[in-house]
Amino acid sequence: MYLTDLTIAEAAVRLERREISSAELTNAYLERIERLNPSINAYVTVTAERARADASRADEEIAAGNYRGPLHGVPIGLKDLYDTAGIETAGGSKILKGRVPEKDSTVARRLAEAGAVLLGKTNTHEFAWGVTTNNPHTGATHNPWKLDRIPGGSSGGSGAAIAARMAAGTLGSDTGGSIRIPSALCGAVGLKPTFGRVSKAGVLPMSWQFDHAGPICRTVEDAAIVLQAIAGYDPDDFATVPVPVPDYLAGLEGGVRGLRIGVPREQFFGLLDAEVRVAIELALETLSGLGAEVVDVDAGFRRETLLKAWLVCVAESQALHAEWFPSRKDEYGEDLQQTLSGPLPDAKGLADAYRASYDIKEGVRRTFEVVDLLVTPTTMRTASLIGEEEVEVDGFKMSTGGAFAQLTMPFNIAGVPAISVPCGFDGEGLPIGLQIAGGPFEEAKVLRAARAFEMG
Repeated sequence: MYLTDLTIAEAAVRLERREISSAELTNAYLERIERLNPSINAYVTVTAERARADASRADEEIAAGNYRGPLHGVPIGLKDLYDTAGIETAGGSKILKGRVPEKDSTVARRLAEAGAVLLGKTNTHEFAWGVTTNNPHTGATHNPWKLDRIPGGSSGGSGAAIAARMAAGTLGSDTGGSIRIPSALCGAVGLKPTFGRVSKAGVLPMSWQFDHAGPICRTVEDAAIVLQAIAGYDPDDFATVPVPVPDYLAGLEGGVRGLRIGVPREQFFGLLDAEVRVAIELALETLSGLGAEVVDVDAGFRRETLLKAWLVCVAESQALHAEWFPSRKDEYGEDLQQTLSGPLPDAKGLADAYRASYDIKEGVRRTFEVVDLLVTPTTMRTASLIGEEEVEVDGFKMSTGGAFAQLTMPFNIAGVPAISVPCGFDGEGLPIGLQIAGGPFEEAKVLRAARAFEMG
């Protein structure tokens, strides 16, 4: 087995026993990045010197008996939205090129305290505003499964890094699906926690209401390990909640027997590529065979309500960029220019948008009064060609944003945890994702179900 084939959990066992060193593991990843990144463009910054120093320190600490836990000495990548002291954080933009924070984001600090090794910063759609990671400033990230395809976005660099074995684990951010979409299209595991479960302090924002931070990893177990390190109340983020953080690994193997799983067909199954539909139906059969009760439910919202609620995100982004836009309009990519140039809703329109988001939150959360989990496709189709502005879904033309974010957005608006796990491939060998969502702060249950499906 190549060192870069080890999951976080597998590497952790070997590092603690000193069967391998963090230096060996880190160098293996750095060599792979050097070889593959020119064709994939998952990383915009590689911190090789910092990584080797982190690894050397981890080896010394482990040898001295000061083992910190399963991330100690494990190499990771961070999306280029997470502030890192002394390392450029530009959010994939020209506007913030050369911006070097003086301190780490809370999550970057918590990972460092857990002993993780920082390999570098991963590519993102400009200011996280898109689903393709086709970035006009840092270049397009390519899907490792087929280099002419998108990896998804906006955390496409993080998803591609996992698929290409260029990191043991990564962090993404998720406003409308930006952790789960790349995970689905790249065959990775991506978890968007409950709003308020993980701090966003020091993470470049897209929307105050809908932004989430979370892991993209190779396995559900690895996602649980990373979540354990980064979850918890942070006084620097007003949105975090002082809710106790459970042991996410303790019940991971508990299975789904006895769980009631809801399938919201009206909201999530109306338009799907045929191969995606078949894969999801087979996944539901698997969960049923593992002992779950699978029932059809109504998720409590309508598509028109979803589109209206999304205006909250647009309005907040326009406010966030008012310092630079339109005065520095030419420094933005064309797609983001269009988003930021759109008309702002008036007071009534904005009030209606906030009311729509409240209605979605209420509808989704009430569903968890009758079921334990919701299971849906993550995306309507598999990865499209780089550069396509419109894509086809089951014979219908639609925007890339609609095709890839429409099934993930509701759980950002509702603020509940949702994970994407691989559930097969289409005829071209491209990955398909299964999405599992749970009630507020029920990440442990979501992870347990995802693990049961993953293990089959």
